[in-house]
Amino acid sequence: MTGESSLTFLVFCLGAVLLWHAVAAAGFWPDYVFPSPTGVFSALVHGIDDESFLHGTIASLKRMAMGFFIALAIGIILGLAISQSRHLERTLGTVVLGVQTLPSICWLPLAVLWFGLSDKAILFVVVAGAVGSITMAISSGISNVPPIFINAARSMGAKGPALYYEVVFPAALPTIVAGVRQGWSFAWRSLMAGELIYVSAGLGQLLQVGRELNDINQVVAVMLVIMSIGFLIERLFFTSIEMDIRKKWGLGAKKA
Repeated sequence: MTGESSLTFLVFCLGAVLLWHAVAAAGFWPDYVFPSPTGVFSALVHGIDDESFLHGTIASLKRMAMGFFIALAIGIILGLAISQSRHLERTLGTVVLGVQTLPSICWLPLAVLWFGLSDKAILFVVVAGAVGSITMAISSGISNVPPIFINAARSMGAKGPALYYEVVFPAALPTIVAGVRQGWSFAWRSLMAGELIYVSAGLGQLLQVGRELNDINQVVAVMLVIMSIGFLIERLFFTSIEMDIRKKWGLGAKKA
């Protein structure tokens, strides 16, 4: 963010917290239904002090990294295959499209039946939640490369792997990055859903513990931690990549 946009964001957050405090202080709902900012802040401090948030974050990110990279590898293979064959596009592509529209929570019963209440079940849900969008992004990105790019490259002698490396993949990169970014967000949501069902270290399990203890402060505090991690990864990784691509394509800065 620029200095001006950062200040705007901070002012917005401050206003949201003040509004939240005002609604909580008005007493429309009891404290165990609608928490106050001070109560949530105390839960955040406690979770940081006893290192439960730290251990939960590390455990969740380990599962996330493993599941996401498995989904990325599968998505690349399937996306490349679908983009090269009309038959696969009409058959396998249709199946993948259907899988992509399936909510991640729908995979939980199948994962439990296949793998029991284990890390394997959570990993399966993460992979299933992300692989569809990654596959379709790679397939669509390659299939929608303008033919004039390919014809021009071939006329200059490019062929085989060099054609893909020098022309096709760079042209498809904006679509691919957008799909991978979406796949990551789906995988992150799938991970939280999976961790709710399995007693193990993880942010999703901390969320479940807060629910079982009727501790709304902990529930909201963990939600804020989950949101913050998602925001940081988006900003530090995907946004920087997107900005580099936009710069290389001469698209300039984003609108304010």
